[in-house]
Amino acid sequence: MKIGNVGVVGAGLMGSGIAQVVAEAGYDVVWVDISGEQLHKGLANIKRMLDRKAEKGKITPEKAEAALNRLKTETDMRALADADLVIEAVPEHLELKKKIFKQLEEVTRQEAILASNTSGLSVSALGAATRRPEQVIGAHFFYPAPVMGLLEVTPGLLTSGQVLKTVMAFAKSIGKTPVECKDYPGFIVNRVLVPMMNEAIFLVMEGVKPDDIDTAMKLGANYPMGPITLADFVGLDTLLATMQGLYEGFNDSKYRPSPLLVKMVEAGTLGRKTGRGFYSYNDKGERIE
Repeated sequence: MKIGNVGVVGAGLMGSGIAQVVAEAGYDVVWVDISGEQLHKGLANIKRMLDRKAEKGKITPEKAEAALNRLKTETDMRALADADLVIEAVPEHLELKKKIFKQLEEVTRQEAILASNTSGLSVSALGAATRRPEQVIGAHFFYPAPVMGLLEVTPGLLTSGQVLKTVMAFAKSIGKTPVECKDYPGFIVNRVLVPMMNEAIFLVMEGVKPDDIDTAMKLGANYPMGPITLADFVGLDTLLATMQGLYEGFNDSKYRPSPLLVKMVEAGTLGRKTGRGFYSYNDKGERIE
């Protein structure tokens, strides 16, 4: 199947980034959200991003304008009727995503591919919410989508081989490097990365200084950012939710969230976004020494 028109559902940070990436790659994009105001803000943000790229010489002003013109915003799902591929990018709640997929099934063509930007929820469960699970697949972009080069492509249990092949090719066409994942919690990146951050927090709980952990992993493993700094950047609440998903999904004690992580989330010290996590931050998100 050839992809021509692409739909994006959700005007949050991820939906905005995905819409920009796809439009820049030359696809016509119908961008849907229930909030017209959110779409307006998202479109203004994309324009700023494209203008900045043009100022830096990364793209021409003409290409920036063309990408913006390929974006059409709508508040009605029925605007996705002609989409060949729809990428859902709503918040990471299974029941909400199931509801969206049921709606997408009703408004899109039978052959349309329905993809979820989920970072770890069951793609098979999303497919089961529709009458065409063979057309449902995971397509996990990383934040910020216009910058990060990876796309985790996850077929569900009943996803067709042709749909997988089409989405892998689509990923390359928008400048991403796709990797095929299995439909288990965390896929590849989060399954490896999040438990590492959780283990680093266990070390803090045992008395090791956060700075020492970060320094050790940067110099000893050549990481660009230490795991404690990364945990603060991601958000400790997001980290905890992911660990809980792994723990419940595999029913395996090796994914038990650190008690310190749980306690910090309960205290509302969520990292950079609240100004305080394992480190302290100013209003600009810069670390305060």
